Amino acid sequence: MAQIISSALLGIIEQAGTAIATLIEGLDRGELLRSRLTRGEVLRQLKTLADSVGQIEVSVRREMPELDWTGWDAMRPRFSGPSGQSLDEALWFACESLVPATLLWLRVYQESLPELFRMTP
Repeated sequence: MAQIISSALLGIIEQAGTAIATLIEGLDRGELLRSRLTRGEVLRQLKTLADSVGQIEVSVRREMPELDWTGWDAMRPRFSGPSGQSLDEALWFACESLVPATLLWLRVYQESLPELFRMTP
């Protein structure tokens, strides 16, 4: 059962990351931060991604050490913080750094450790 949950969470992480990458494609920092609709949806997806990361078991995290688990854990509370410069910085950092790296490493691990991504017990 834990395998099914982990693979589902990894799928949610990938889907949210892909949604974020699509939403911000071609936007610079200022454009993202000024766009109420896009910014709101990006933040919602970031929260989904970070909350899913927070539920990944330590044993699964050890299987994929290149993913920045600590970075996502540190960002999670910032995404729920009040509007302002701290949230803006967290949002942009995640979009420009954490999301692309996470998507890249997930693709690598899907090829090298496909069993982690299978929805089978």
